[in-house]
Amino acid sequence: MPAYALLAIAIIAEVLATSALKASMSFTRLGPSVIVIVGYSVAFWLLTHVVRTMAVGVAYAIWSGAGIVLVTLLAAFFYRQRPDLPAVIGIALIIAGVVIIQLYSRLDGQ
Repeated sequence: MPAYALLAIAIIAEVLATSALKASMSFTRLGPSVIVIVGYSVAFWLLTHVVRTMAVGVAYAIWSGAGIVLVTLLAAFFYRQRPDLPAVIGIALIIAGVVIIQLYSRLDGQ
């Protein structure tokens, strides 16, 4: 499977795990706690495969940027945690940084 597909699945697993952290109530609720543990395990296992062919810095920039955006969206929807204007501006800058790295970076996976 191509590295970008694995990275996308890893990001989804990480976002689901992170979003379940609040619901786990400090690991006192079994269902959300299992989602956290399995989600992070899958995410990091997939990330180890991604960095075999993709530069760690590029992979992590995409991972963290997409994760921030998606977790923020899920938190707004499920937990009613709406980002304020400075947060939206900061997230936009993160997205811009990831796009710049992706478009202009000369890093390779070796």
